[in-house]
Amino acid sequence: MYDIPETGFMRLPQVLSVIPVGKTSWWEGVKAGRFPTPVKLSARCTAWRAEDIRALIKTLSEQGSEPDRAG
Repeated sequence: MYDIPETGFMRLPQVLSVIPVGKTSWWEGVKAGRFPTPVKLSARCTAWRAEDIRALIKTLSEQGSEPDRAG
């Protein structure tokens, strides 16, 4: 399927390798509530729960749509 761990956290480059959007579009989607909320692991380390990314992929697949590729 995708290179997503069963559990744990994914940094932004990992997320963008499986979700076809650019960095700017990803952050706009997070702000708008279309994409999962990140977890701050430290002051300079932001990540997403692997489970949330899996759920997003499932939702997008069920909708039969892809996120905006602009960005």
